Amino acid sequence: MKTLLAITSLILLAACGSGGPPPPDWKVDSADLIERYKKHALLGENTLSERYFQQAVSATGGAGRIADTARLWLVRCATRRAMLIDDACTEYADLASIEPKAADYAYYQFITLRWDITDTSLLPSHHRDLVRAPIGKKQALLSQVSDPLARLLEASLLIMRQESDATTLTLATETASSQGWRQPLLTYLKLQEKQAEAQGDIAERARLAKRIQLVEKSLTFSP
Repeated sequence: MKTLLAITSLILLAACGSGGPPPPDWKVDSADLIERYKKHALLGENTLSERYFQQAVSATGGAGRIADTARLWLVRCATRRAMLIDDACTEYADLASIEPKAADYAYYQFITLRWDITDTSLLPSHHRDLVRAPIGKKQALLSQVSDPLARLLEASLLIMRQESDATTLTLATETASSQGWRQPLLTYLKLQEKQAEAQGDIAERARLAKRIQLVEKSLTFSP
C-alpha cells in the first residue's frame, strides 16, 4: 500500500506480507479508510472524505492507539496542505505531545514550514533534498519527485513559503489534472487565472476560465 507519508514507520500495514500473523482488524481498517479519505478529499467529495476519516480515527481510537491516531491526523493535514489549505495540524500536535514519534514529528515540521528546525535526516529523500536546496534551486527538484501527491505537496509548500515561480504553479496544476484531483486543480487553476490577468494575457485567462468552468461543473455532481 502506498501512503502519503513515504516513511516506513508511517505505513499502517507494516505487518502485511511479513510472514507473521495477520494484522489486527483496526490496523487493516484504518489503513484502508485513510486511503479512501485521501482519494475523496482530492476529488472534492468532502462529505465522503470526512466520513471515511472519522471512521479511520474511530478504528485507531477504539484500539486506544495514540500514535496511530496522531498519524491519521498528520496524513489528513498533509493532504489538506497539498491542496493549499492552511491547516495548522493542531489535532496531530496535541496527540503527539502525549506520545511523540520522531519521524512523524519531523514530517509535521516539514509540512508546517518549520524547515529551519526540521530534522531532515528523518524525512524521505525527496523532501530532505527540497529543504536543503538553496533558494532558487528548489523549484527544479519538483519534477524529479515521482509520486504525484508528494510532488503536489512540495509545490504547495513552496507556494506557501513564497518561493514558487510560474513553473511551480504549472507543475502543480498539471499534476492535479493528470490525476483528476478536482479540489487542488480548481485552486491552482484559479491562481493561474490571476497570474494571467496580472500579465494582461487575455487568451490565457480565457483558456483557464474554461478549464475552471469544467472543473466546477464536475464538482457540482460530486457525492
